[in-house]
Amino acid sequence: MPRPMPLLMIDLDNTLVDRDAAFREAASAFLAEHALPGTDLGRLTALDNSGYTPRQDVARALAERYGVSEDAVRRFLDHGAADRVVLPEDTRDALREAVDDGWTCVIVTNGRVAQQETKIRNTGLDRLVHGWVISEAAGHKKPAPEIFEAAATATGASLNGAWVIGDSPHADIRGAIGVGARSVWVSGGREWAETAYRPTHVAPDAATAIRLGTRKER
Repeated sequence: MPRPMPLLMIDLDNTLVDRDAAFREAASAFLAEHALPGTDLGRLTALDNSGYTPRQDVARALAERYGVSEDAVRRFLDHGAADRVVLPEDTRDALREAVDDGWTCVIVTNGRVAQQETKIRNTGLDRLVHGWVISEAAGHKKPAPEIFEAAATATGASLNGAWVIGDSPHADIRGAIGVGARSVWVSGGREWAETAYRPTHVAPDAATAIRLGTRKER
């Protein structure tokens, strides 16, 4: 009897979708809409820090610097990037291949439910994967083992033999090690800098990472 294929847990932002590119596009539109200097685009992206700056801190800084309304800031932060993310076709194909091969694919992402589910549904990821776990709903953020355990529980899968794919050394790769999973780090052209731990494999993008992880299991 063939053994069941293990669990594939995949990060969302800057792994499956280019969240930073979507934020830059949204930030440029925000500046133009409010007749603010386009040269501030770099300032906004640095403030955002790939989404790692707490939302309330970003909102406060925007309001103080530009004097725009709270509603305008809220629309920008809640919908700007979420409405603009795109799922690359090669990544879509790689996910389909993994599912067709019998893998249980779950998105595991830090963030707020409203934003992250908007991205998942707008890109059609909700029709490709078996489910998703978002830190706000789970009550735990990556790299906490509980969020990965929640992904396994939600799909009835096992963490035994599981893989984690993501772009964050701390959240994804360290998180994988914490639950005994193997991992593929999506480098995006970066060099691995951590010395305390390493991913199982390195890939330049999500599509390559998905194919590498699933084929290594065969």
